[in-house]
Amino acid sequence: MSKLSTQSYKGARDFYPEDKRLQNFIFDVWKRVCERYGYEEYTSPVLEPIELFASKTSDEIVNEQTYSFVDRGGRNVVLRPEMTPSVSRMVAARRQELPYPLRWYSIPDCWRYERPQRGRNRQFWQLNVDLFGVATIDADLEIISVADAIMKEFGAKEDMYQIKVNSRKLINLIMSQYLELDATQAKQMIQLFDKKDKIKPAEFVEKAKNVFKPESQKDKLAKLAKLLKAKTLADLPDEIKQTQAVKEIQVLFTLLAEHQITSATFDITLMRGFDYYTDIVFEVFDLDPENNRAMFGGGRYDGLVGAFGVEPVATVGFGMGDAPIENFLTSHKLD
Repeated sequence: MSKLSTQSYKGARDFYPEDKRLQNFIFDVWKRVCERYGYEEYTSPVLEPIELFASKTSDEIVNEQTYSFVDRGGRNVVLRPEMTPSVSRMVAARRQELPYPLRWYSIPDCWRYERPQRGRNRQFWQLNVDLFGVATIDADLEIISVADAIMKEFGAKEDMYQIKVNSRKLINLIMSQYLELDATQAKQMIQLFDKKDKIKPAEFVEKAKNVFKPESQKDKLAKLAKLLKAKTLADLPDEIKQTQAVKEIQVLFTLLAEHQITSATFDITLMRGFDYYTDIVFEVFDLDPENNRAMFGGGRYDGLVGAFGVEPVATVGFGMGDAPIENFLTSHKLD
């Protein structure tokens, strides 16, 4: 008779008491800061219909990373890979009853079938913070402020992390007007931008060539190179600087500075992989050389509630996973 393995399922963790203490510490900080800002806790089922994610999240997550199966009733279901479509479903279900602005947070466990690595597990817990019903830049400011406040509540100094900010509205404008790409080409280029830091520069250029039509490759690659050199809003090509999308980002940076959030910086290559983002997006990066990576992020997704057939609700939110934060605390000796 073979012995049963003592190993947990690959990509999932056993939490012994000392591990659970650290996780509870992280959860306590998350809850404390969210509730200080007036956010209320909610939750939803870990099982959802697959179509909830098939039309509302990235193709990679749906096609390659979901734990999907047919239940005993013949329904195609998934273990939730993220929370945003679920909370949008919940708000849509009571669209006319809920008081706005609506401030909600949750700390669910989620599941993604991907290669386990440092800071990335198949089962993970994620703080989700969402503000519904505020269409102005004030909502983006508040959500980034909550994220920054959480980092500082952990004891982080601003030289330990960086908040990179971009705008999907600006990116869409760049793709259609500056680079003159059609919808298919634009989607390919956005996906390429999203992978830029994970591939070699020569490979990036080669893949970019394949997006452009042969007769315009040289001109378009030159424009792309000029764009990628922009490290600040002032560095953007002149034909982009005066757009409304750039002006909105400038206002956001002014407000962030007024609120003493000085670690925010503009990054033209920041995409956020989900298809539902509509405007401002951001990611928080660990600046420790041993753990220099994106820890979490979010942005504005005004159209997702309306996708359920109700009147749309302006929405901004972010998700913060437990493993990247645990690594951050450990590497900076804040645990």
